[in-house]
Amino acid sequence: MTSLSEYVEGVPNICGSEELVARASAPAGAVYLSGSGIDFGRVRSAFSSALHMHQPLIPAGGSDLSTAAVISNLQYMRDQGSDEARYNAGIFAWCYKRMGEFIPQLIHEGKQPRIMLDYSGCLLHGLRAMGLDDVIDSLRSITLDPAYWHAVEWLGNAWGHAVAPSTPVQDYRLHVRAWQHHFAAIFGLEALSRVRGFSPAEMALPNHPDVCHEFVKTLKECGYRWVLVQEHSVERVEDGGPVRQPHIPHRLIARNSRGETASITAIVKTQGSDTKLVAQMQPYYEAKGLSRVMVAGQPIPPLCAQIADGENGGVMMNEFPAKFLEVMREASGSDTPQVNVTEYLEYLDTLGIQERDFPSIQPILQKRIWDRLQGRTGTDATEKAIEELRKEDGRFNMDGGSWTNNLSWVEGYGNVLSAMEQASALFSEKTRGVSTSEKRYRNALFYLLITQTSCFRYWGSGIWTDYARELCRRTVAILEHDF
Repeated sequence: MTSLSEYVEGVPNICGSEELVARASAPAGAVYLSGSGIDFGRVRSAFSSALHMHQPLIPAGGSDLSTAAVISNLQYMRDQGSDEARYNAGIFAWCYKRMGEFIPQLIHEGKQPRIMLDYSGCLLHGLRAMGLDDVIDSLRSITLDPAYWHAVEWLGNAWGHAVAPSTPVQDYRLHVRAWQHHFAAIFGLEALSRVRGFSPAEMALPNHPDVCHEFVKTLKECGYRWVLVQEHSVERVEDGGPVRQPHIPHRLIARNSRGETASITAIVKTQGSDTKLVAQMQPYYEAKGLSRVMVAGQPIPPLCAQIADGENGGVMMNEFPAKFLEVMREASGSDTPQVNVTEYLEYLDTLGIQERDFPSIQPILQKRIWDRLQGRTGTDATEKAIEELRKEDGRFNMDGGSWTNNLSWVEGYGNVLSAMEQASALFSEKTRGVSTSEKRYRNALFYLLITQTSCFRYWGSGIWTDYARELCRRTVAILEHDF
């Protein structure tokens, strides 16, 4: 199979081979089930755990912000941070690598480990730029070795860790494809063909009808079968109530202001203190208390799914390794095994269960919009309905849902978002008709994507705002000078 270079003229390979990447990521039948080794026929319940890994790229490789090299925040911690930051940088690097140690160890013990991995493109580039080739090599082993890869499911994401609700929809698609490009360049096109699930940054799901429709449409057109969603970011289509059965797959329906719909299978991540839940393998203990449920006339094992930062916090740094090994040993071969989501869905395929058989959900607060519209369509009518609902209820918003209910990815970030929107608009204008394989396009895209990293909004003030505005300034300068 054709291979892609990991770097092109010094920039990560994030564009230029769209046709190859599209072919590799197009759905083409089951990929995990035949080599699974799990006897789903005797499984009573199951659980899935995913580790989310990310470090932003920041202009901190020098004392002058306007000229400082763009480096990984991990490199800044290691080379310029406090004693505690330098210590944590070493632990973080091991966290990014250690699944490459745990999975082979467990398989050689005759166990059936499973893990899902979600690494941002920013992190993967940062690791390579820091010279941490041993981390990449460790991940390559469990991604490509036939003895291990069935135990590891990679999840796609936005290359620059952009949050979907407040990233221009055309740019979000660029993030999704850029991650696929970069992943294929590191691990190969065949490995990319096994990436069927998507993990949105910050678990942020757009709830504006038009933005969510484009989000789901992007995922489907980029070959994804399923997406992970936060329990409190969705509602039942029929009555706007909370999800009744979070432990079975759902059908996420995205309807836009024109009345068009798109849908994708959604796996519901339940609420809770995410890092502690995953570090202490809580999904296993929750799943042990569940039994098969009926879906489309078939009894299926319920699935407890969780995702957490794979490196942040003392419990994840220190407690997770021993607990993961303990639970993998105990759950292997039991009637409550750890499974990866795609192999679970492939098992449901063998039962004849399809996406349309799952309960339907939509982003939170949308039922109130549809009730207000009473069948009317159109952008103007939809925006009028949204504005009326905002005036009537200060809690009503179209900022999207994410890890928590108390964090907006839009409100309070005007000084950052305006600069990001300027860079985005200029990129769209200047690159129109320019080949994605050109050096100037790739360089401008690289800077555009890193300006949209969620960290610049999460922290919201101080040096992080300065970082964001400086990266936007550089993006604009590149676009004005090179195009």
